[in-house]
Amino acid sequence: MSVPGPSSPDGALPRPPYCLEAGEPTAGLSDTSPDEGLIEDLTIEDKAVEQLAEGLLSHYLPDLQRSKQALQELTQNQVVLLDTLEQEISKFKECHSMLDINALFAEAKHYHAKLVNIRKEMLMLHEKTSKLKVQLELEALGNCLDICGKPG
Repeated sequence: MSVPGPSSPDGALPRPPYCLEAGEPTAGLSDTSPDEGLIEDLTIEDKAVEQLAEGLLSHYLPDLQRSKQALQELTQNQVVLLDTLEQEISKFKECHSMLDINALFAEAKHYHAKLVNIRKEMLMLHEKTSKLKVQLELEALGNCLDICGKPG
């Protein structure tokens, strides 16, 4: 491969010294296009095309095959990583649900203790009201005997 020389400031490649400018007379050249007759004169040999294709393939194919293999490995590793990540997410969710269940049990235990205390208080109040009721009945009976028992 040949590398072109330095380019001109406008970005165009410099013109070789043997090229003519537009409008310059052409000594000994005909007015026909330079591409005319080129296709007829150019004979492409199938063997040369085949050798060029084989050379090109032999040059780039190993790198392409290595790249393809590397991409397949990366894809397989990515699938494994995604599966592992999904498993870890499910474990994390399970742990979170266990924490929620533990919190619910702790809360249930707390409210059960409150209910037991309320029940004790209610039993104590029931006992006190029963005693007061008995005392009131006895006082009423005593007052009745005092009133009824005195001859008047």
